[in-house]
Amino acid sequence: MVTRRGLILFAGLGIAWGIPYLFIKIAVGELEPAMVVLARSGLAAILLLPLAFYRREVMVVVRRWKPMLAYTIVEIIAPWYFLSSAEQNLPSSTAGLLLAAVPLAGVAVAFFMGRPAQLTGVNWLGIALGMLGVAGLVGLDVSGSDLPSVLEMSVVVIGYAVGPAILSRWMPDLPGVGVVAVSLAGAALFYVPVVLMTQSWPTAWPSTEVIVSIVVLAVVCSALAFLLMVGLIAEIGPVKATTITYVNPAVAIIAGVVVLGERVTIWTVIGFVLVLSGSWLVTRRRQESLTVAGPEPVPERSET
Repeated sequence: MVTRRGLILFAGLGIAWGIPYLFIKIAVGELEPAMVVLARSGLAAILLLPLAFYRREVMVVVRRWKPMLAYTIVEIIAPWYFLSSAEQNLPSSTAGLLLAAVPLAGVAVAFFMGRPAQLTGVNWLGIALGMLGVAGLVGLDVSGSDLPSVLEMSVVVIGYAVGPAILSRWMPDLPGVGVVAVSLAGAALFYVPVVLMTQSWPTAWPSTEVIVSIVVLAVVCSALAFLLMVGLIAEIGPVKATTITYVNPAVAIIAGVVVLGERVTIWTVIGFVLVLSGSWLVTRRRQESLTVAGPEPVPERSET
C-alpha cells in the first residue's frame, strides 16, 4: 500500500519531471541553447556538489572517469542541447510527448549492447503501438518545417535510452548523488568554452521570466527532482517508481496548454494514448532495478 508520503513524493516528482519542457521553451525565447544548458547544469551542480562531497561520493565517481564521461555526454551534454534547440520550433508539449518513446528506444539499445530483452507478444505489441503513435505525431501533428527539430528530439531519445544502459553495465555500484553531481559539473565545464567560442552569452540581461525558468530548471527539475526520486524509491520501491514515466508527458501537455496556450489536436491526443500505451506494454516484465536517466529521466529496467 502506498503511503501518504509516497503519494506526495510521486506527485512532486511527476511535476518536477513534467515541467522542464515548459521552462525550456520560455528560456530559449531569449537565450541560446548552449547558454541554457550551461546555466541549468552549472546551478544544479553548485547545489548538488556540496552534498556529494559531504557524502564522500565525488572521488569514487571520478575514479571511474571513462564510463562517467560517456554517461555525461549521452545523458546531459548532447540531449540537453538538442532538446533546447528543438524547442525553439516545437511546442513544449510535443517535445515532452516525444520523449515518452524513450522506453521503446531502450529495447533497441539493450539489443545493440548485447543484452537483448526477452520480449513477449505483449511487448512487441507495445513497440508497434508506440512507433505508430510517434509516426502519427510526426506525420500529422508536426509541420514539415519542424522535421529537423524532430530529428534533434531523436538524439535526445537515444541519449536518454543509452545513459541508463551505461550506468547499469559499467557503474551499477556508484552512488547516485555523486554520479548526478559530477555529470552536471562536467556538463557545465564543457559548455563554458562552447558559450565563449560561439558567443552564445546574452547581449542583454534576460527577462525575469527567463531567469525564473533557468532557476526552476536547475533547482526543481534537476537537483530537487533527483532527491525526490531517491526518496520515492526508498518509500515505494523501484518497480512502482517506474510508473512516474507515464505521468510526465501528461504534465508536459497540460503545462504547455495552460501556461503557453499551445494547441492540442486530436492527433496529439491519439499520439499520447498510443505512445504511452506502447511504452507501458513494452515495460510489462519484471523490473529489478532503477537507475537515473538524467534530469528528465526514464527509469531503467533490468534486461534479464
